[in-house]
Amino acid sequence: MAQIEDRRLTAKQVKALCADAALLLGAARALIDEHAHALGAVRRALADVRADLSRAELAAIPVSRIKDVTGGRLRIGTLERSGYATVLQVLDATPYRLQLLPGIGAQTAGQVHAAARQIATAVEQAVGVRLDIERQDPHSGELVIALHKLVNVGPELPRALETARTLGTRLDLLLREAKPARSRLRMLFAGSERRGRAHTALASLAELLADARETRLLLAQTTADLLRPTVSAFEAWSDFEHRSAEYYSLLAEVAGEPVAADQGILPDDLLAKVNAQELDDTHRRVSLRGYQSFGARFALAQRRVILGDEMGLGKSVEAIAVLAHLRARGATHFLVVCPTSVLVNWVREIESRSTLAVHPLHGAGRDAARQEWERRGGVAVATLDSLHRLPVTEVGLLVVDEAHYVKNPRTKRATTVAEWCRRTERVLFLTGTPMENRVEEFRTLISYLRPDLAAELRGSDVVAGAQVFRKAVSPVYLRRNQQDVLRELPGRVDVEEWVEFSGADLAAYRQAVAEGNFMAMRRAAYARPDTSAKLKRLLELVDDARANDLKVIVFSYFRDVLGVVGAALDGRVHGPISGSLTAARRQEEVDAFSRTQGHAVLLSQIQAGGVGLNLQAASVVIMCEPQVKPSMEAQAVARAHRMGQVRTVQVHRLLSVDAVDQRLLDILGAKAELFDAYARRSDLAESTADAIDISEHALARQIVEEEQRRLAP
Repeated sequence: MAQIEDRRLTAKQVKALCADAALLLGAARALIDEHAHALGAVRRALADVRADLSRAELAAIPVSRIKDVTGGRLRIGTLERSGYATVLQVLDATPYRLQLLPGIGAQTAGQVHAAARQIATAVEQAVGVRLDIERQDPHSGELVIALHKLVNVGPELPRALETARTLGTRLDLLLREAKPARSRLRMLFAGSERRGRAHTALASLAELLADARETRLLLAQTTADLLRPTVSAFEAWSDFEHRSAEYYSLLAEVAGEPVAADQGILPDDLLAKVNAQELDDTHRRVSLRGYQSFGARFALAQRRVILGDEMGLGKSVEAIAVLAHLRARGATHFLVVCPTSVLVNWVREIESRSTLAVHPLHGAGRDAARQEWERRGGVAVATLDSLHRLPVTEVGLLVVDEAHYVKNPRTKRATTVAEWCRRTERVLFLTGTPMENRVEEFRTLISYLRPDLAAELRGSDVVAGAQVFRKAVSPVYLRRNQQDVLRELPGRVDVEEWVEFSGADLAAYRQAVAEGNFMAMRRAAYARPDTSAKLKRLLELVDDARANDLKVIVFSYFRDVLGVVGAALDGRVHGPISGSLTAARRQEEVDAFSRTQGHAVLLSQIQAGGVGLNLQAASVVIMCEPQVKPSMEAQAVARAHRMGQVRTVQVHRLLSVDAVDQRLLDILGAKAELFDAYARRSDLAESTADAIDISEHALARQIVEEEQRRLAP
């Protein structure tokens, strides 16, 4: 600690020092007070919204439930005969009004009303809050306005609050300790111990104030942001539409979230270990949802894991939280490996959600970026296909995004990732689809992280039942599904749009079948655009979306099908996003689509746009044809139906009657069941691990042969 010769300071100088400290203390307290005021407004508005939602639920609960609550002790026949049909009606009546009913005395009326209040309390605690942009009632508007004030303070708010609280406690103590030094006479009559504490306090104050310039700016700017005038409901709802994830993150902090779903399926001892894990947010610039915090702490506690959260839950944010924690604890170099299509998105996410330096090892500047990373540290972002050119070096954390891309151990990218995993202490795999065709793929991913655990899974654990399997994989695998942790997520409506071939469509299809051309069979419905039944229905869906001012994304496996759609829409589309576009160009197309006011259409090849890009601006998804891999379609839909979506998502699948589409759906259904059994819930079916294994080549051959037999003259 720097020393200060406060005995040489005049009383005036000491007072000036204390006055300066008092000003800083006042700034800290002002920030805390303004934040408390803003938070109070959110809580009051939230209480009103909860009350509205609770009343709606209570209006649907029959009055007979009062009898259940009291164990059958209260007879409610008189209530029902008197027209009381719901718990809400009982709750709205006073005990006095109830006792006026024939056969109900004062005591019974009080008990009935108390039972109704008990049900109301339980409903209010359990009700989930979802802000519906399509139903902007007054109380929801007040809540969005209150949240807007805190959301727009920015990512520095948590750090500013922590600084204010720490500073407030320390300054308050130091000023009390330094109080005798403000008067020579008071110091004269103070004991030696008290004078010594005063001298030490003055020295600490001087040191603290000397380094307080940045702190003053942080407190002043944050307080000014909190004091900004309240915006209108229109402005708040407009901001919510574009940044709903931030609003819901804040709302989750205020309202609290259920714990069980956040924590996946883990045994008690592992839960205790994860919950005891600290999470340092010094280098993080984003608030975490409860389940995201748990996921980050799981990765830290277990060191080498697969985070298999369903798409749209923010796995990248959880990874960034882990990176930020490790940086705060002294690690300097990190590596993120991902498909080329999402490299730009990773760079953006790290830059906006942390203070970590990020270095994209891609494109013309990759060599310079690598040298800068090696010299300064930070997060290097490399593609899966270029990783083999990067020598294995020591990193604090290796993150592998879309880790299912390395499920085949015989590929070059997989062997490279495996080598990095062997040489790296902490590894985090991110994938919403750890298995696509066989449970063996799931084992392969685990083998990169925990070879011992993978070996055990080859034995009886794999077929011994759900509980045994969950226990076996819990040290390395954590998965949460949208329906469990995102109660605010809007609904999803899936519609199968069956159409019959036109004469020209059918002729093209028959020719493709005769030639044994599986890919031509899949896109035969668009071979004659002028008469295409699928294209006609697609244009009708786009017209409906335009009438309702909704954004649309059209997915197809085939570039030429997207060309047909684009031409039919007279080129009034964004994209198409395809494998030929660089990652930067794909992101530019998505940004332009998202910025467009009102209706817009984005075309995308499903294998290019279905991974990594955030497309929640779209609320209508059109699939031109079913996909061979169920995970590919699930990923694509999850680009729109994810955290940040504020409208119900419509998913329309264009399907041809009695043709290749129907054959595909039969097999896709079986593959989807396999994923649900082994990976979505970590729960085993009774069949063996390899019960279903249909490769794309085998699938195509099977469908072609079936259709050739069916259409044979």
